[in-house]
Amino acid sequence: MALPPSQGNDRPLAIAKTKRRLSSSAAGKRVVSGRQGWWQSPWLAVLGGGLLMGLTPAPVNAWPLAWIALVPLWRAVVNPERSPTVKTLFGLGSLWSFTYHGIVLSWITHLHPLTWMGVPWWASLAIALFAWAFITGLGTVTFGLWAVLLRQLSARGQFGPMARIVAGTALWCGLETALSWGPLAWPFLGFTQSPGNLWILHLGQLAGPMAVTAAIVAVNGCWAEMSVSPLAARAQAQIAREQLGWAGLLLLVGLHGIGGALYRQPLADRPETTLKIGLIQGNVPTRVKLTPAGTRQAIAAYVDGYRDLVSQGAEAVLTPEGAIPEVWTAPNQLRSPIRQAVIEQGVVLWLGTFRPVTPGSSQTLTQSLVNLTAQGQVSSQYNKVKLVPLGEYIPFEATLGRIISRLSPVSSSLLPGHLDQVFDTPFGRATIGICYESAYSDLFRQQTAQGGEWIMTASNNDPYPPRMMMQHHAQDVMRAIESDRWSVRVTNTGISGLVDPHGKTLWLSEPNQYVTYLTQIYRRQSLTPYVRWSNWLTYTLLAATVVIAGQRFRKNV
Repeated sequence: MALPPSQGNDRPLAIAKTKRRLSSSAAGKRVVSGRQGWWQSPWLAVLGGGLLMGLTPAPVNAWPLAWIALVPLWRAVVNPERSPTVKTLFGLGSLWSFTYHGIVLSWITHLHPLTWMGVPWWASLAIALFAWAFITGLGTVTFGLWAVLLRQLSARGQFGPMARIVAGTALWCGLETALSWGPLAWPFLGFTQSPGNLWILHLGQLAGPMAVTAAIVAVNGCWAEMSVSPLAARAQAQIAREQLGWAGLLLLVGLHGIGGALYRQPLADRPETTLKIGLIQGNVPTRVKLTPAGTRQAIAAYVDGYRDLVSQGAEAVLTPEGAIPEVWTAPNQLRSPIRQAVIEQGVVLWLGTFRPVTPGSSQTLTQSLVNLTAQGQVSSQYNKVKLVPLGEYIPFEATLGRIISRLSPVSSSLLPGHLDQVFDTPFGRATIGICYESAYSDLFRQQTAQGGEWIMTASNNDPYPPRMMMQHHAQDVMRAIESDRWSVRVTNTGISGLVDPHGKTLWLSEPNQYVTYLTQIYRRQSLTPYVRWSNWLTYTLLAATVVIAGQRFRKNV
C-alpha cells in the first residue's frame, strides 16, 4: 500500500534529524570524555595500584589489598582498546613497581645521618637516598620489563584471556626468580601476605615463595581480564566476563582452601627432639659498638646474658650478627671473656663475629656465625653468602671505595660464603641465615635439604626503624613455613622472635631494648615438596607459556 504523500515526504527529514541527534550525542560524549580524561588516565590508576600494594606489608599490614592491587597495571597493559608503545608500557610497569618498592623500602633512608662516622650531613643524606633509589630502581626496571613482555607476547601470539593469565603469572614469577639471583632483593609479592595470611603462605610448602606470588598474580589477572573482555558480541563478552570472574573467585577460595588444609596439619613433634635455646638481644647500636667503649659494653652484655641463660637451663645460646665487632683470630680468642665464659659454663655458644679467610690474617674477612664448643673451640662456621652492597662490600671498589668505605664496620670488603655450606652442632645440623639473607628462600631450602633440622637467623637491623624489623620477621615466617621448621631469630637492636613451622609467632621482643629469652624448639627432619624439588612451579609455568606461544604462532603463520 502506498504511503500518503505527506508521510513519504517527511521520511528523509526524519532520517536527517536522527543523524543530527546522533552526531550531537557523539560530540557531547567526546566533550565529556575530554573533561574526565585526567582521572581516567591509566597512569593514575596504575599509581593507585602501586600505592595499595605498598600498604600490604608492615607497618600497615593490609595484606588483602594485594589481591586487587595489580589489576590497574594488568588492565593498562592488555587493554585491547589502546595501543601503547613499548616506552609507555615500560613506564606503566615501572611506575607501579617504583611506587610499591619505594614505599616498602623507605626504611633504607634511616641510614641517615651517618655523621657519627665522620660523614658530612649532606653526604650522609646523599648516601641514604642513593641506596634507597638504587635498590628501588632495581625492582622498578624488572617489572617495567614485565609489562613490555606481557603485551608483546600477547599481541603477537593473539593470546586469549586465560593464555594471558598463564603468561603473565609465568613472567612475573620468572622475573622475581631472576631478581633473587642478584645481590639485592626484598619485597617479592608473596612477602605481602606475611605474617597475616598464614593459610596462603602454606602454599610455600609446595613450591616456595613463587607459589604465593603466582596465586596473587593469577587472581589479579582474572579480575583484570574480566574488566577488559574481548571485542566480541555483547552476549559473548558477558559470558567471558562471568567465566573470568568465577575463575578468579575459585582460584582465590580454592588456593586458600589448600593452604588452610596444610595449616591445620598437626606438628606432631616428639619430646626427644626438644632443644632449649637462649637468645640475647644485646641492644648496642652500631655507632656505639664500633668504639672501644662500645666494644667493651657489647662483650659485657653478651657474657652476662650467656651466663644468665645457662643458669636458666639453656642447652645453647645464640647471639646476633656481628655481636662482637672484633676479628675472631687465635690471639683474640685466647683473651676473649666470651670464650672464657663458654669454657667455664660448658654450654655451646653460637657467636656472630668476623673471621679471617686465611688463618692468622685479618686482611680478608667473612661475616660469620661460629659454633663454640664447650672447650671454646670453633667446630663449625657459616659465612654469610648474600653480602650487603655498600655496607659489607663495595661494588666498583676502585671507583667508589674512597667515598663509601666508611659504611662498612671493617676496613675492607668482606668475602661471601659458598652456597653449599652446612652448620653442624652437637645437637644436629642447623639451617642458618645472617641478616637480610632471610629474603633468599633458596639459601634456606638448600641447607634444609642437606639436613638442617631447625632455623636460626642472626641479624643486626640497626639503625633501621621497627617497620623494617617487622618486615624482616615476615621473611622469617615464610622461611619457617616453606621448610617446615622451627625458627629462632635474634637481632642486635630488635626485633627477635620465635616462629613455629606453621608460621605462628610465639614470641617477639620489643625493639631497642636489652633482652634475654629462653625458648624451646623441636628438631625436625621432614622434607616439603619445595625443599625436595625447589622452584618447580615457575619453570612449569614458563614451559607452559612457551608451549602456548608456539601453538599460537604456528596457527597464525
